[in-house]
Amino acid sequence: MNPQRPLPGRTPPAPRRAVLLGVLAAAQFTVMLATSIVNVALPQIRAGAGLSDGDTTWVVNAYGLAFGALLLAGGRAADMLGRRRVLILGLALFAAASLGAGLASSAGTLIAARAVQGLGAAAIAPAALALAMELSPSGAERGRALAVWGAVSGAGGAGGVLLGGVLTQAWGWSWIFYCVAIGSALVAAAVVLLVPAVPAVPAVPGRTADREPAKFDLLGTAAVTLALTSLVWGLTTARSAGWTDGPVLYALAAAALLLALFVRIELRRPNALIPPRLFGTGRVAVGNLLMALLGSIWIALFFFLPLYQQQVLGASPLVTGLGQLPLAAANMLGSALAPRVRRRLGTTATVTGAMLTEAAGLLWLSRISADGSYLADVLGPSVLVGLGLSVAFVQLTDLAVEGVPPGDAGLAGGLVNTTRQVGGTVGLAALATLAGSVTAHAATHQSHLQALTAGYRAAFAVSAAVMAATGLLAVVLIRPLRQSLLNRRITIQKEVSS
Repeated sequence: MNPQRPLPGRTPPAPRRAVLLGVLAAAQFTVMLATSIVNVALPQIRAGAGLSDGDTTWVVNAYGLAFGALLLAGGRAADMLGRRRVLILGLALFAAASLGAGLASSAGTLIAARAVQGLGAAAIAPAALALAMELSPSGAERGRALAVWGAVSGAGGAGGVLLGGVLTQAWGWSWIFYCVAIGSALVAAAVVLLVPAVPAVPAVPGRTADREPAKFDLLGTAAVTLALTSLVWGLTTARSAGWTDGPVLYALAAAALLLALFVRIELRRPNALIPPRLFGTGRVAVGNLLMALLGSIWIALFFFLPLYQQQVLGASPLVTGLGQLPLAAANMLGSALAPRVRRRLGTTATVTGAMLTEAAGLLWLSRISADGSYLADVLGPSVLVGLGLSVAFVQLTDLAVEGVPPGDAGLAGGLVNTTRQVGGTVGLAALATLAGSVTAHAATHQSHLQALTAGYRAAFAVSAAVMAATGLLAVVLIRPLRQSLLNRRITIQKEVSS
């Protein structure tokens, strides 16, 4: 017997599970950190690497494009090849790409390294989440694990802005990538030393590794990857080229056709990348839909808030990063409280309340002014947004992975990360276009700072409306779902007793 493999069904003791969860959460933190760490350093990166306006945009977009397009493939690969193995390979690739980005001296090299970073992240995120769910299969322990996941996800986004500001001001922009490379290598070493190797879980009930192993759905994977690539590229390019630009329209049309082709393929293949059984309880579909809407605001928040602090309030990269600490603290507090709030109020009320809290914070941010201050305009709403965002993230992640067959856990993790990432790309493209249009119109009769502020205010106001509508949608979708599941359990119990 391989000494690295625990006996089937054996659960590590509680202290050991806590250590393993900490290692896996560190992998998730690294992925989220890389999403936002470059935002505050973009002016310095542009000057240091000699980037044009378009190149600077793709320093952000290349990572998000590869990450969002390949998450489903990463999740299925983790299920079939082994989650620990895929996690280690993803972290190694992530570290190498981060080092390459720090050493880059040209725009092409830097953008290519960011794309490879996204490829590594697409392997890390679903594999780490699936392993974490294996440690906490159900009950209060799963709630605590998801609370940790929510805390590190939110802290990674806010921490990226803080760390990016500190490193850029102290040692230069290259060190934001060196730091990520070092952190990724340390997490990979911890996974090798501490996380036990376990056999891949059969994706199809009744199959074993020795009998009819499931095949990888290459055709479906290619279709959905190309579809997501076209969609993300079209949306990110629309921010600068406009929604009526020819290549943007072609990319969006190609995405629609490829998604239709993907659905057709999946309905006909026994080894589908996204098998129908994944949606057997109905919770996966609802969780992913609401997570996409939450993600549409999440990524935009960490894009617009640092811009307002630097471009309007005149804060340095370091001060801008420090300004994210209250948001990160509120996020961690909300994540810790989420399981307790859910037990007291129920899933529907918790998700709705969290989203309305976030909407209130975003509405408050829509009142920022060109002559404002951090204390008056940013601090209070940041705390509200952090609390609402974290609680909603924890509960929606739970919805999206609960009740999923063990062999599909990696895919479920990839799917919920995909919807959040793609939702964020859609939201950021739409909100950036809106903000740019409002700023351009306001610039004809207002000062530059006032015009910028008008654009940011519009983005925050629309974000608040989207979150409020999502909270109401949660009531419509989750409550009937819970009643349906309850009726199903009652029926099963009656059949068993008779």
